[in-house]
Amino acid sequence: MRIRIDAVDLPGRTARPAPADGTVPTYANLHVAVQRRDRPAELLDPQPGDAASATWTLECTATASPTGVDVQGPYVQDRLGRRFIYLSWGTVDDSGRFIMFRRAKLMLDVIPADILAAAAHGGLLVGRLGLTDAQGGPLCARVEPPHITWTAEPVG
Repeated sequence: MRIRIDAVDLPGRTARPAPADGTVPTYANLHVAVQRRDRPAELLDPQPGDAASATWTLECTATASPTGVDVQGPYVQDRLGRRFIYLSWGTVDDSGRFIMFRRAKLMLDVIPADILAAAAHGGLLVGRLGLTDAQGGPLCARVEPPHITWTAEPVG
């Protein structure tokens, strides 16, 4: 199975996450990427914060389990039995080094069972979301519906 993340509404190359009272630094040359499981420095396809959109496709396995469909893969995190995908936000310095300052957790265990089963059978699970939070900064913390929409789609 593959998981495709389709993101729009990125916050821009410069961001000051809330609160905007000057107690939080401004981040420049902002980028976002998918983080590999247990390897925070290993990132999949960093995208600039001012891109019109960003898409990542992840290879994974989906196996039947007593509780539904179990999703695993190199970019699927597993903490305390909860599966999710990290989108890491960071700045890129002059040498090209990504310095993470925040992450968003795309929660997989909240996907309706019928959608997850259809994606496992059809081969593609798609998550669509905007990456700018209500304050105009990078989306972070736990991301669940309605902030993300999950669908099963045919592989094409």
